[in-house]
Amino acid sequence: QAQLVESGGGLVQPGGSLRLSCAASGFTFDYYTIGWFRQAPGKEREGVSCLDASNGNTYYADSVKGRFTISRDIAKNTVYLQMNSLKPEDTAVYYCNARGIINGYWGQGTQVTVSS
Repeated sequence: QAQLVESGGGLVQPGGSLRLSCAASGFTFDYYTIGWFRQAPGKEREGVSCLDASNGNTYYADSVKGRFTISRDIAKNTVYLQMNSLKPEDTAVYYCNARGIINGYWGQGTQVTVSS
């Protein structure tokens, strides 16, 4: 059964760092676009970053550009989101998504809270 499992969320102080992981099982990322989304309380889900596994192209929302980095470990079939210089407004549930030509998958989400 194909699924995505996120991990790495938690509580961090402003200015701190976290690394989120998105591990795939039951399929490989090779022909998917893998994205990180987030949803804060009372707000719509928004795209944060994505990576096209076929060519390595990446995209970042303006709000995280220069602070977040998306990467992939092919051997571990895992995509990471390195988050530095975190701000309180980064607080949200972060979701991993894999979108292919025919199908797509969502992870269950991991909570990130940035607070002093």
